[in-house]
Amino acid sequence: MAASSRHVSTPLERTFRAAHEDLPREAPGSEETTALLLRLAGALPETPRIVDIGCGTGPATLALAGATGGEVVAVDLYEPYLRRLQARAATSGLGERVRTLVAPMDDLPLPDASADLVWSEGAAYIMGFDAALVSWRRLLNPGGALVLTEAEWTTTDPSPGARAFWDAGYPAMRTTAENVAAAQRAGFTVQALYLLPDADWDAYYRPLAHRIELLRDGGADPAALDEVGREITVREQFGAEYGYTAYVLRRR
Repeated sequence: MAASSRHVSTPLERTFRAAHEDLPREAPGSEETTALLLRLAGALPETPRIVDIGCGTGPATLALAGATGGEVVAVDLYEPYLRRLQARAATSGLGERVRTLVAPMDDLPLPDASADLVWSEGAAYIMGFDAALVSWRRLLNPGGALVLTEAEWTTTDPSPGARAFWDAGYPAMRTTAENVAAAQRAGFTVQALYLLPDADWDAYYRPLAHRIELLRDGGADPAALDEVGREITVREQFGAEYGYTAYVLRRR
């Protein structure tokens, strides 16, 4: 999230930014998973209009623009990510098909029915699954597709350690069955579900762990680094109890 002009960042926030700077991605995922989900989304117009919400540095944005030939509006609040995305899009020859937008995901300055495909990997939890479904549905053309990934419990009885970690950051996290019901109530048909594999978590955590060790060697605050890396430790201990599930939804 972009800091306001009056906000003074804390040591932990500065360490978090340093640890995440220039990472390949900011959430579990992979090029293979993005390609699979795009196929599961089904038929799109010849040059679809796409919105990628919480795009980060744009790993999904570039893949979508390249695979579909469409135009992608890439939305994030953190401007350095978008500047990096613009540079990457220009280098890859996709600059004319990618437009960046600095905006909050819960108040997007985009017109109703302006997208054939709305996409969000690893970001919906920021506003909550239910709120994301309601807020983003209006962007879709009738019959348009929403693809998003959501952190979920894969057990109905998570361990206290796993529960404590997620309750601190995402107390509204639910099971797949609960989220499927929520999607249906929100006016969507659930076209496909896909639990992201461990390899998608590795694609996020391995670069992050490496960066943390570099910062540690460089004398960064050990306590702050331990806090930034805590999610990796929790995943190692309790990863079988939660995951990211991809939802491919069609607006009814």
